[in-house]
Amino acid sequence: MSERAKMVTAATVLRTERPTPHLIRLVLGGQELAGLPVGEYTDHYVKLVFAPEGVTYPHPTDLATIKREFPAEQWPRLRAYTVRAFDPLAGELTLDVVHHGDEGLAGPWAARLRPGDEVRFVGPGGAYAPDPTADWHLLVGDESALPAIGAALERVPVGVPAVVLVEVDGPADEQRLSSPGAVTLTWLHRGDRPVGEALVAAVRALEFPPGRVHAFVHGEATFVKELRRLLRVDRGVPREALSISGYWRRGMDDEGWRSTKPDWNRQVEAEEVAAVAG
Repeated sequence: MSERAKMVTAATVLRTERPTPHLIRLVLGGQELAGLPVGEYTDHYVKLVFAPEGVTYPHPTDLATIKREFPAEQWPRLRAYTVRAFDPLAGELTLDVVHHGDEGLAGPWAARLRPGDEVRFVGPGGAYAPDPTADWHLLVGDESALPAIGAALERVPVGVPAVVLVEVDGPADEQRLSSPGAVTLTWLHRGDRPVGEALVAAVRALEFPPGRVHAFVHGEATFVKELRRLLRVDRGVPREALSISGYWRRGMDDEGWRSTKPDWNRQVEAEEVAAVAG
């Protein structure tokens, strides 16, 4: 991550939109967005900074300074969100926040935002963009991965096949996605089933097109783990052709998941190596 991306950026809410019943789209602006290093990847993300009530941080600053100069109980809570779009000419950064009523931290906060409100974040990070030399692309995820999937589809080369599987609550949560590629998009409606169950079944039943795949699979950690094994072991997708990670985990808040994710990843990787070797 660049030094610029480690600083806390202050932006202003320009407008909010509701593309679907469970989605709030934030469009941010402000002078500090100039030169934001977004564009290399399609899974760029920023971490929203939530200060405890009554705590104000100096600006400009970075997280390292905050943690050095403030007691632990005054450190911010962070929530990661993928950049849906960035227009450097207009100076607009777009983030999509899933909203399920009063659940969680960021959803209710986003619902309260109005034009002119300040939003602070660090980043961006990122690591994935569709390989322009791949024969076809596989994009799989739940709502948390949808912004990155939408951004990735816009970068799939003209006419290149892309198989897209997205799981959402129901028909009202479907979005319009565009791509120059030859896209086969399937919306899977969760209903009362566990998150990811429909995605695992769909990937297991999928007839892979011929050629070399570049895959992006992200969302709830439990189904991501299952799909990682399916793709790496059963389907033989090389590790370098697969971007896969748990964005969140059922039963954990973001802090809990971040603290356990390194151990989780090591365990999954060890199991994967053993399965591939066996």
